[in-house]
Amino acid sequence: MSSAWLLPEHIADVLPAQARHIEELRRGLLDVARSFGCELVMPPLMEHIESLLSGTGRDLDLKTFKLVDQLSGRTLGVRADATPQVARIDAHLLNRAGVTRLCYCGPVLHTRPSGMQGTREPLQFGAEIYGHAGLEADLEVQDLALDCLRGAGLDGLTLDLADARIVRALLAGVAPQRRGDIQAALAGKDVAGLNELCTGLDEASRRALLALPALYGDESVIARAGELLPPHEPVRAALADLATLARHARQAHPEVQVGFDLADVGGASYYSGARFAIYAKGCSDSIARGGRYDEVGAIFGRNRPAVGFSLDLKELAECVAGRVGRPAVRAPWSEDAALRAAVRRLREQGETVVCILPGHEHEGQEFECDRELVAVGGQWAVRAL
Repeated sequence: MSSAWLLPEHIADVLPAQARHIEELRRGLLDVARSFGCELVMPPLMEHIESLLSGTGRDLDLKTFKLVDQLSGRTLGVRADATPQVARIDAHLLNRAGVTRLCYCGPVLHTRPSGMQGTREPLQFGAEIYGHAGLEADLEVQDLALDCLRGAGLDGLTLDLADARIVRALLAGVAPQRRGDIQAALAGKDVAGLNELCTGLDEASRRALLALPALYGDESVIARAGELLPPHEPVRAALADLATLARHARQAHPEVQVGFDLADVGGASYYSGARFAIYAKGCSDSIARGGRYDEVGAIFGRNRPAVGFSLDLKELAECVAGRVGRPAVRAPWSEDAALRAAVRRLREQGETVVCILPGHEHEGQEFECDRELVAVGGQWAVRAL
């Protein structure tokens, strides 16, 4: 019989020090998003499965926990990604004609972890812009993502750019199962497997797909791609947009290394245009992903242009050193009105005041105290310990 206190695999409690660190990061990210004009929304943790998995969100099926609603008998899903929910909010609840900027932060639940050490309960933060089809929205989201990560304290950032239109154009007309296998081979840069999977495709598409795994690196990638990839309109448009995004990133964020990986098809399959992944020194995988997903709201009746990014706050917290908090003030416990007023004033000034409960005077405190409240000449004053 297992112990009652053991949690399911890849599910963990967040203890006080790490919880404070994550909460400080959350507040900072939301403040950065607000400075860009993003409005905070809070989608529900679960909703009808048809809404969570409809249309472009269907790839999340295997990640989504499902349960039966005891009130209606319908199948519900626990969200594995908040983006389809935010698209529903934009389409049906806000229903604005112009540009809408939204942000969110909340837990999502996955049936399987993303890796051996991954969690099944990420804390997803994201920001999205609806209603503008031009590259200006892509540039703004790219800036927002980089500003969020720099504000969190990350350095050594690398921005990797790709575009979903390239692989879509090369796989047009390919059966869904085969298309998925080819995309998996591209993601793993499995050239041998890719060569086998591309047998029977038209020669131009086959050569282009086999060239994609090697199309990564600096800005020379765009020129090489122009020579190696077929001159389809979606491919030409994608390469032109990637060049613009890279040029803007180098100008606006000279400290960020910019590169390309045209075989990158990782993450959500609902991306429809330019996409990016951001890496940071000390992080083993991408710390944030985003891009354009113009089709995500189609199932909700409003096929609005959309672009955004998201990250897992728990992963971010692992990569960022926690801030050293200001030491607290230690105070005795008493019903004395003057003492209680002094404690209240200090807390209103932003101080942490830890009142020592009777009988616990010698116990260690979670907050390190470097000062104490003492009675001096009939007044309560703060002095160093």
